[in-house]
Amino acid sequence: MKVLAFSTSNSKNSINKKLACYAAQQINNADVSLIDINDFEMPIYSEDREKESGIPQLAHDFYNAIGSTDSIVMSFAEYNGSYTSAYKNLFDWTSRINMEVFQSKPVIMLSTSPGASGAQSVLAAAKNSAPYFAANVIDAISLPNFYDNFNEVKAIVIDRAFNERLLAAISRL
Repeated sequence: MKVLAFSTSNSKNSINKKLACYAAQQINNADVSLIDINDFEMPIYSEDREKESGIPQLAHDFYNAIGSTDSIVMSFAEYNGSYTSAYKNLFDWTSRINMEVFQSKPVIMLSTSPGASGAQSVLAAAKNSAPYFAANVIDAISLPNFYDNFNEVKAIVIDRAFNERLLAAISRL
């Protein structure tokens, strides 16, 4: 099984990237491709830019990366209760290729933050909008208090309930 894993954060030290990587590694016999959205940085989307220059190749590359995989593991960073601007821009450009951005792929949506909310606001928004963009959401799971629940030395989640729910979601891929 080919798995595409990424974080919606453009931070080089993203805790959501660590979580996405960990989750994807729990999938047995998976060929995991971990991508960094920094590699897909484009001008801010606008209708005017699209009319003048068309859709950037990087949006096509991201869309094709989704298309060439069997499933997706993505972890949402939350900025001020919403999507990061880096992800929103990438998503906006990609949706101009095809509104079915996720191409009916099974998706495990994750989120985490240093605080107790675990970025649940953005995770709920992503899950609720997913059907409009052809995402087959297997589960949406938040990990609160990242630094208390993730052992960075071993790169593992130590929260038993999270791990049980993650493995249950993986079994439905």
